[in-house]
Amino acid sequence: MRAVFKHIKGDKTIWAVVGLLALFSFLPVYSASSNLAYLYGDGNTIKFLLKHFAHLLLGFAILYGVHKIPYHYFRGLSIIVLPIVFILLLITMSQGTTIEGSNASRWIRVPFVGVTFQTSTLAAVVLMTYVARYLSKIKDRSVTFKETLLPLWLPIFLILALILPANLSTTAIIFSMLVVLVFIGGYPIRYLGIVLGIGLLLLTMFIVTAKAFPDLFPNRVDTWMSRIESFMDNEDTPADYQIEKAKIAIASGGVTGLGPGKSIQKNFLPQSSSDFIYAIIVEEFGLIGGLFLMFLYLMLLFRIVIVAHKSDTIFGKLLVIGVGLPIVFMALINMAVAVELFPVTGQTLPLISSGGTSIWMTCLAVGMILSVSSKREAVVNEENPLDILSEAI
Repeated sequence: MRAVFKHIKGDKTIWAVVGLLALFSFLPVYSASSNLAYLYGDGNTIKFLLKHFAHLLLGFAILYGVHKIPYHYFRGLSIIVLPIVFILLLITMSQGTTIEGSNASRWIRVPFVGVTFQTSTLAAVVLMTYVARYLSKIKDRSVTFKETLLPLWLPIFLILALILPANLSTTAIIFSMLVVLVFIGGYPIRYLGIVLGIGLLLLTMFIVTAKAFPDLFPNRVDTWMSRIESFMDNEDTPADYQIEKAKIAIASGGVTGLGPGKSIQKNFLPQSSSDFIYAIIVEEFGLIGGLFLMFLYLMLLFRIVIVAHKSDTIFGKLLVIGVGLPIVFMALINMAVAVELFPVTGQTLPLISSGGTSIWMTCLAVGMILSVSSKREAVVNEENPLDILSEAI
């Protein structure tokens, strides 16, 4: 055991929380996968458990590898990877894949491997890193809005514009987290107000265009509107089917739950192993299990704040906040959707829900946080190609 701890660096509490979340995820994923096994007709739930194990195994390999990289390297890497992400999003828009009946093409299939990958989740991590790099670069300077328009906001709006047609909720979450990050980074509030206005204007233009030319983005705006209307309307409609089943599952769980694997609503609730897995967790493990899971995410948030506070560089602080907050934010949104405190968004529960891309990108973000926590003193001035490219741009 000492040999294992000798090779892992960084905040041990974060390691413990992430490990607990990963271990706990096997129970609800295995239980909820019975619905998928029934839909596919073979009744084999073991293959879904093994698939989830493979996703976690690769995820922790990513986490371990990334946490060994000195975090100042991410400054230059964000500039290199951002154009690649832009190209991947273009490919996704043009020939994306629809997964398990989803109404949006958000995935691309990796050639020769057969693995699907959701490009927007990678875009979120890369974009947060890029913005943290830029904000750290201008921290002690007085900048104008015009000066920041091209290097900061143009890449942001271009990336978000490619994500928006297929995934409004992800676009809104990324934009919200970016606004929080630039606010924390000391960006002038008066300029931030202008950016919010521009974002609202562009969203309005997109909705009007989609309504005027429905063949361009079939069903997307209608799907968004129906979800919002269903959330605002107190009357039960067919569109409320998922939420109603989720609330039945939560109510059935009570305080102690029905027990592992004994969920009933997993057989009726769509996306029971991903988007609505929290409802299955509460049904099987009760209010105690649901609150314990929430405690783990809040503990992760607490340690993220501690790591950011202790970092000796502005980039380190902003990097931890930028890639760490979305993990906890998405977890809270997933829980809020299950209890109808938020409209249906399609966001997964980080490190718990099945789905490789979500697990891998969460592990990537956690690895970056651990890299910051393991290196209190960053060697920002060390001459290497990535730093030279970062400073040049």
